[in-house]
Amino acid sequence: MYGVRSVGNLLSELRRDIAATKERDPAARDVSSLEIFATWPGIHALLMHRVAAALHEAGVPLLPRTIALVSRFITGIEIHPAARIGRGVFIDHGCGVVIGETASIGDDVTLYQGVTLGGTGFQTGKRHPTVQDNVTIGSGAKLLGPITVGDGAKIGANTVVVTDVPANSTVVGNPGHPVKVEGRRPEGPDVDWIHLPDPVADAVQALSARITELERLVSELNGRQPQKVAQVRPPERGRGRSPAGG
Repeated sequence: MYGVRSVGNLLSELRRDIAATKERDPAARDVSSLEIFATWPGIHALLMHRVAAALHEAGVPLLPRTIALVSRFITGIEIHPAARIGRGVFIDHGCGVVIGETASIGDDVTLYQGVTLGGTGFQTGKRHPTVQDNVTIGSGAKLLGPITVGDGAKIGANTVVVTDVPANSTVVGNPGHPVKVEGRRPEGPDVDWIHLPDPVADAVQALSARITELERLVSELNGRQPQKVAQVRPPERGRGRSPAGG
């Protein structure tokens, strides 16, 4: 699932990555595999990472981090050599993608630009997310800490996720919370990112509409009453009994 053990495995991983790009990127469906290999930054970043990861696993010093640095300079995608990445991963555009040291990514995962798989604080050990198979993560999403994103989950654009994500769920918001899309299980990597449901935003809109309606009703009630209310005048001093009772 992870890592590169031989040149044959590396070529197999590369072919699957190119196939994933053709399948999930509309701009790649009418171009050759050679053109994808030559011009797609996501392919370059994954290829260089697999080489760096193999060298890292072999205990080679300095070179894996150097390859990762060159990859970031060329592609805008930063992947730590120790990160574990599965087969058929597709990084669309990729600029600004950051994948931390202890992050794990399963098979057939789709990452859009600006995605961060990061840590929180200065803890040691496992501190980055685990993303299981067939997950799609939208543009600008931030997954932080040693959380697990279940199989088939969809993470909406600009979502901040700090807790585990159930399998086959769609998560939106900050902090991220699971929602249903028309009550159906999401299928495939494509998601209608513009119209993802957000129950928190829906609740705020409902409250706003209710307040507007209440203000209208109060205005109507006030309009039926006199504009000025008669005030009760206090008794004048010097009339009636004195304060002493005389």
